[in-house]
Amino acid sequence: MTTPLSIHDVLIDFDGHRVLRGGVEQPLEPKAFAVLSLMASAPGRVFARDEILDAVWGHRHVSPGVLNRVMSLLRQALGEDAQAPRLLHTVHGVGYRFEAGTAPVAVETVASPAGDAPVPAGGRPSLAVLPFRTLGGGRHRTALGAAFAAELIAELSRLRWLFVIARGSSFRFAADDGDFDRIGRLLGARYCLRGLLELDEPRAAITVELVDTGDGHVVWGDRLAGPLDGLHALREEVRARTLTALELHIPLHEAALAQSRQPRDIDAWAAFHLGVRHLYRFTRSDNDAALRWFGRAVELDPKFPRAHAGLSFGHFMTAFLRHTDDVAAETSRARRCAEHAFELDPLDPFVNLALGRSFWLEGDLESGLAWLERTTGLSPNYAQAVYSRAFVEALHGQAHGAKQHADLAMRLSPLDPLYYGMQGTHAFAHLALGEDREAAAWAARAARSPGAHELISMNAAVTALLAGDAPAAARWAADVRARNPALGRDDYFRAFPMRVDAARRRVEGALRRLGF
Repeated sequence: MTTPLSIHDVLIDFDGHRVLRGGVEQPLEPKAFAVLSLMASAPGRVFARDEILDAVWGHRHVSPGVLNRVMSLLRQALGEDAQAPRLLHTVHGVGYRFEAGTAPVAVETVASPAGDAPVPAGGRPSLAVLPFRTLGGGRHRTALGAAFAAELIAELSRLRWLFVIARGSSFRFAADDGDFDRIGRLLGARYCLRGLLELDEPRAAITVELVDTGDGHVVWGDRLAGPLDGLHALREEVRARTLTALELHIPLHEAALAQSRQPRDIDAWAAFHLGVRHLYRFTRSDNDAALRWFGRAVELDPKFPRAHAGLSFGHFMTAFLRHTDDVAAETSRARRCAEHAFELDPLDPFVNLALGRSFWLEGDLESGLAWLERTTGLSPNYAQAVYSRAFVEALHGQAHGAKQHADLAMRLSPLDPLYYGMQGTHAFAHLALGEDREAAAWAARAARSPGAHELISMNAAVTALLAGDAPAAARWAADVRARNPALGRDDYFRAFPMRVDAARRRVEGALRRLGF
């Protein structure tokens, strides 16, 4: 963690994002604190107005009054007199300077929690974010890469499953430091996130890489480009894509590492990651394996919220795909496991998603939607929660909102194991609108996507028949029967409890004509 900075009667708590004066916390907007953090990181240095606007707002298309207002808020929080400032000084015609007086800026030394030992395997994944390199843009933009990395640290720190090294430690390393083994050992970080910000008028590009510090190989990478005057929007998109990608790629990588360990070396986190890998294959045997791994994780750590949520997801899929004769029992187990996970950690988005999903099987879309809205409130860029919300909206007949949220989920996570569901959501939205050809096209795409289960094929059969393509409907119906001959109309509507009466009647008629 970064040591707070204490000057006179003012305490700046960087990790807590707060300012205390005389022991009393001062109200301060996030942007105002970001400006203060930027200047306090380099006491005595003059920051140009444009440099501050670039670093905190991401572009210069902000009126001068915005920065003037923020400076007024900072002076009020710091107890400053504009005519006789102690800490915050205006350099007329240039910008602003933060003075720490004679008090030294406290900076923690970088030291490994275990001396200089390798990062241990297992446990909660840990990540260090290095300051991003900045190429081009002139001296006023030199702080932009570091500011973007600081934004990522703040966002990633909200993830309940990931331990993020504080900026005060990770920023001790240079943006282009390639000695990942050393970074991992000194910071105790299993992963390192680094990037490059390229500013070449009139274009800008941001490159991000996730590196395994153990062997230095790149686990995931992405590069997005756009117009320089749209840099703020580009930063927002990269940040959202990065959060979603880490949620997907780190657990898969952890599962691959765990697979090579001896059974006695599998801890609760490793068991959880192995369960997730099986869960997203959507077959009966893999779902059973996922339940076993989640159960093992709970045995090793009974208070592990995500393991209980994983059990909920596994029981949900057992009931959803009718891999049991006792659907009611599996539905009940899905709810109980999710509720227990919520008792352990009510702020984990994965836990909230599991609880929201558990209402589907009972046809209680209203309660499910409320929980999914809470989930996206906790993590707006959580692609699977955004998709789940879109799915419920589509079944409710809220077609336009469903399509918007499904599109967002697909942009956030184009390689998501639930991508077929995002496509299928479009099919249900078009069904609600009576747009049969569009519904059939989206349903067929969903059914052909990796991981698509037999209920997705059943929907492809229904929409094809409604669109007038009887041969395609017959092919998809045959696919359903080959994979799970027990599925029928009741299973379809239990999985997809449509609320639009006209659409539901048409779908029921199509299912009867197809022999379900």
